[in-house]
Amino acid sequence: MNSRTFIDEQGQRLKAGGEMLKAEGKKLKTEGKKALSPQRDVIRAARLVSAVTAPFYLPVLGMVLLFTLSYLSQMPLGYKLQVLLLVYLLTALAPRLLIAAYRRYHGWSLIQLGQREKRMVPYLISISCYLVCVWVMRWKHIPHFMGAIVSAALVVQMLCLIINMSWKISIHTASIGGVAGAVMIFALIFGFDPIGWLSLCFILAGILGTSRMLLRQHTLGQVVGGFFVGMAAAIVGLLIS
Repeated sequence: MNSRTFIDEQGQRLKAGGEMLKAEGKKLKTEGKKALSPQRDVIRAARLVSAVTAPFYLPVLGMVLLFTLSYLSQMPLGYKLQVLLLVYLLTALAPRLLIAAYRRYHGWSLIQLGQREKRMVPYLISISCYLVCVWVMRWKHIPHFMGAIVSAALVVQMLCLIINMSWKISIHTASIGGVAGAVMIFALIFGFDPIGWLSLCFILAGILGTSRMLLRQHTLGQVVGGFFVGMAAAIVGLLIS
């Protein structure tokens, strides 16, 4: 009888110990989730920044700057909206839809599509859409300076394509670098102080570059290199155009 009581007591102690371990495990799991929560928020913010500042919007943003900082701001609002819509459809919406269809066809995730060897076709899709946009703008006799924006963005894309053959460069920071380059040329041509706009470009480039590194899509060298390549390409593209 005494041995049975002893066994029952030991069983109860083991049961109590198991419940304590279970409770401790739940506590550690909860604390782990709380610790991971800020990291998840940072990653979500990085993804949002990358999505909002996608390179597809470079020509549209350049056109907005042109309509804001130059004499073209005096043009009728309806005409400016028509040009912006045309540029958006051919340089942002069309390549985005085509690249998304290409990615789904192969069953790749966005991270897989970001691999250097898989970026060639998306580059070619974007370049093709930009070429169509340049042709349509010339066909419609849209003022040359507007077409020069798309041509400069096309130069950025082509240069990034060439570099991507041997080294993965950040097209995101190349795009914001292209905006900075456009601001410099506009300041030279139209005679305004570019310090405020350039400061904004550098701040955005820092935020965007940090986001791309947090998402492990690029290294520091790739985001910095992308920015200056984009800036140089836009300057050369606008001067040539």
